[in-house]
Formats: sequence, structure tokens, C-alpha cells
Amino acid sequence: METSLFGREENISFWKNVILIAVFFTITPITLGISIFSLFSLKSGLLAKEVLGTDFVSPSQSGVRVYASLPTKLPTISSEVGKADARPEIVKQYLEYYHSPLVPYANLIVAVSDKYSIDFRLISAIAQQESNLCKIIPPGSYNCWGWGITSVGTLGFDSYEDGIETVSKGLRENYLNKGYITINDIMSKYTPQSNGSWANGVSQFMAEME
Repeated sequence: METSLFGREENISFWKNVILIAVFFTITPITLGISIFSLFSLKSGLLAKEVLGTDFVSPSQSGVRVYASLPTKLPTISSEVGKADARPEIVKQYLEYYHSPLVPYANLIVAVSDKYSIDFRLISAIAQQESNLCKIIPPGSYNCWGWGITSVGTLGFDSYEDGIETVSKGLRENYLNKGYITINDIMSKYTPQSNGSWANGVSQFMAEME
């Protein structure tokens, strides 16, 4: 009886071992295969990221995956803001300080000076030297610059605008283009009788607008 029971237990133990071995050799290859496949998939994904330069983006929908290329550098906006042209304001403040009737023409003075490539301060400085900025001129002449003075009389303009245009053009064509470059050069033709005070005055008035 004891021998029979012992033999039965040995049979049960034997089949148990057989089953365990069978399960081991069945599950182990499957587990190993899954592990190898997962490792291969992970490496493939990393390789694709390195080669393509992409990041993996997972949208909210499950089961959907999208490769979206992300920029390596974010765009930047750079701008260089230049200072507004201060010259009209400089001329305007200078004319206002001396209560000149040329105040409304500050922008025009700068624009016409640029048109003829002359210093933007020159027209106002000559007007200051010649007529105290248009406050001492023949009535109705609009000639603040002593332009065209002859023994017969003084040249008159139709308006301050006309005077600014004519004098600026004349300085370019009859002075600068002919080699009268410095204030002293201009004085030698503009008012040859001056002892130098004209050039000194114009230079001083220009310096006040720096």
C-alpha cells in the first residue's frame, strides 16, 4: 500500500515537472521575442529621430501618431529703429526762439536744403545774419537773405517759399558748384566788403543749431 502511494506521488511529481518544463519552454521564447521586438522598435524610433531631425508628437486621439518636424531655431524678429530726422525740429526751435516768421517753413528749409545738397542750417544762418531772421527786410519783399542786392534795389520774392527755393538753388549753382565751399569762401563772393564779421556771424548761428 505504501509502495503504491509512493509510486503515485512520483508520477504526479513527474508530470508536474513535465508541465512546468513545457510551460517554461513555451512562454520563454514568446517573452524573449516580445522583448527583442520592443527593443528593435525603440532603436528604430531613435534612429529615425536622429536621421530625420524630428520629434515625436502624440496628439490627443488614441491610436494616432504623427511625426512633426520641429524647427531647430525659433524665428526671431529684429528691427533697427532709426531715429526720426531731428533737423526740422532743430530749425523750428531755433526760429521760434528768435520769433522768426520763418517758423512755419522749418520742414521746407530742410527739404530744400536736401534737394540742393547744402547744409540744412545755412539758409537760416544767412537769414539771421542778413535780416535778423526776416524781421528787418523791405516790406513785401520776402527777401530775408540780402539776395540780389544792387545799387538799384533789392530783389524781391513772391513768398518765403520762393525765397527759400531761389536762395538754396543759387547757393548750390553759383557758390558750391564753383568752388566756394567754406563760409569764408562764400563770404568773399556774397559780401566781399565784409571784414570777416559776416562769416563769423553765419558760423556762430550755424553752431547754435548743432
